Amino acid sequence: MTPRVDDGLTRCGWATSAAEYVGYHDEEWGIPLHGDDALFERVCLEAFQSGLSWITILRKRPAFRAAFAGFSIDAVAAFTAADEERLMSDAGIVRNRAKIAAAVRNARAAQQVDEGLDALLWSFAPDPPPPRPATLADVPATSPGSVAMARELKRRGFAFVGPTTAYALMQATGMVDDHVASCFRAVTRTGA
Repeated sequence: MTPRVDDGLTRCGWATSAAEYVGYHDEEWGIPLHGDDALFERVCLEAFQSGLSWITILRKRPAFRAAFAGFSIDAVAAFTAADEERLMSDAGIVRNRAKIAAAVRNARAAQQVDEGLDALLWSFAPDPPPPRPATLADVPATSPGSVAMARELKRRGFAFVGPTTAYALMQATGMVDDHVASCFRAVTRTGA
């Protein structure tokens, strides 16, 4: 049984341990997201999350947005070594030199995507969508699409984009909808 929070709505089990999770689950996770800069933000945040809990990233998200110029691809692509050093001293974000460098590298790689980052990433969304998971145990960590996405992103010069990170990106941006069958988001999205 999926745990409930005080409002009586049934949610995916991971979404009930903190207020930030509830808001993120209810308002963002699994909802289709488009736009090159918006998707670039998610690529960056998923990379920064690697090895950490997602709640850490959610709590630092406003600071990340300020530090990375609102995740404007063009602005981040123009960051210099001095900008990377500035970010290393910003206690509001995750200060990991490799991940900061990857964000800048990924912005530069995104600028080279002729079809646009949105079109590239969404080209890996499964069609038709996979069946909705019955329980959290049925939610995969990767998929054939995330493996292919990671491979293509790496081929195009992106970093910190392995298959698990790519799958988390797909979940976060609605390319796949892994709300469990009993979740109110699943019911309201499918009319079941």
